[in-house]
Amino acid sequence: MKNINEHHREEGEESPSHSEQIVSDDDEIDYSIKPEFYDSELDDKDELWVQKKRSGRTSDAILNCPACFTTLCLDCQRHEKNVTQYRAMFVVNCKIKSEQVAQLGNKRKRGKKGHGSGEAEAPSDIGETFKHVCCSVCSTDVGVIDEEEVYHFFNVIPSES
Repeated sequence: MKNINEHHREEGEESPSHSEQIVSDDDEIDYSIKPEFYDSELDDKDELWVQKKRSGRTSDAILNCPACFTTLCLDCQRHEKNVTQYRAMFVVNCKIKSEQVAQLGNKRKRGKKGHGSGEAEAPSDIGETFKHVCCSVCSTDVGVIDEEEVYHFFNVIPSES
């Protein structure tokens, strides 16, 4: 059986590695021409846009999807105890999964015995209803939204704001 180089030599062809020198993409780029889609002032324009969206408020972080890095929130507040959790009222690129509802019930409080009655107070069954929130680009779960329409993010990547 012939190897590929012997086959090419019999047909009068040389292998690609011998026929011409490989040129990298960088050698083919003409840097004297300004790239069509480059804007050297884009970072400054983006910063002004974010400041306008925040209306002068400061934020603890800018939140991004952990799977596709899409921006989810520009104005949020970090949780006091759980530093990896955030809450926000205004979000972008988020989708509420209305079919997935989670109930987070308060811990039942055992009532103290009444004075002389011998009965305990009824336990509290009050609980909040949350709907799951996902990234609208890749559908990764990123948090929940409560009944007061406050978003609670726990699966996000924060970045400097």
